[in-house]
Amino acid sequence: MQIHPQETTLDPTPEVQPHSKPKKGKTPFQIALGRFMKNRLAVAGVVILALIVLMVVFAPLLTDHSPTKSNLLLVERPPTAENPLGTDSSGRDVLSRFLYGGRISLIVGFSAMVFTLLIGVTLGSIAGYYGGKIDNFIMRVTDMMLVLPFLVIILTVMAILDRVSIGIFVAIIALTSWPNLTRIIRGTYLSLREQEFVQGAKAIGASDMRIIFKHFIPNAIGPIVVNASLMMASYIIVESALSFIGFGIPQPTPTWGNMISEAQSLRILRNSPAAWIPPGVAILTTVLCINFIGDGLRDAFDPKSNRR
Repeated sequence: MQIHPQETTLDPTPEVQPHSKPKKGKTPFQIALGRFMKNRLAVAGVVILALIVLMVVFAPLLTDHSPTKSNLLLVERPPTAENPLGTDSSGRDVLSRFLYGGRISLIVGFSAMVFTLLIGVTLGSIAGYYGGKIDNFIMRVTDMMLVLPFLVIILTVMAILDRVSIGIFVAIIALTSWPNLTRIIRGTYLSLREQEFVQGAKAIGASDMRIIFKHFIPNAIGPIVVNASLMMASYIIVESALSFIGFGIPQPTPTWGNMISEAQSLRILRNSPAAWIPPGVAILTTVLCINFIGDGLRDAFDPKSNRR
């Protein structure tokens, strides 16, 4: 009796669709964006901050009044259809000053953040990449700047200058705020300097600038972005605090800080709450939104955050 084996054909190579394309993996930016979008507070912060920015950018469409023009016949008027938030102690429209003041506060915070980034990232990159005597010199200067009291330096410079413009104010903040960022960037670079991909780039003859911009800065973008958002929030608070005590942007230029400073008298606090509540709420809301965004960016750029 013969047993015939079952005739089966096994094709070792599965059929491949002629038009099928391999799936592409997600880029680091797409992964970070996905993590960020899962943070509801961060997304809400982006939306609310965008609304605040649009409100102050399109201030001319929301009010026809000048933020600096005084009218002694309209001193401390209550809210009306013509002046929805009333007028201040100089007869200026409070809504107009609130909207245009938001421009100045946001510009100061953003500009100071940008210039601080330029100084801190540049010095931190040089110190962390080259090391040696250059690193030692930059770190000693950084330590000296950290020892000096930040607020005292700003108040001293403000007192010396006859008049402080927005540019001078931003420059003073940036020139006194870079040391912390410099130390962070230097520490990040020191950990990257011994990595294999950096040694490989040096072995094939890549220039220092190419290595820094091609390998170092992209790998340090997480700490840079997170610290940038937190710095902007702190600078808005600094501007508001200095304006409140009379050392910020001088009158009649409006800012949220000097609007609150104008309402220090008990009469205005009781009778004209619209003169100080909107700028106070705006400062609080803006800083909270930026901090929420900073927290979201920190989680997005943290490789360990997906293990939660």
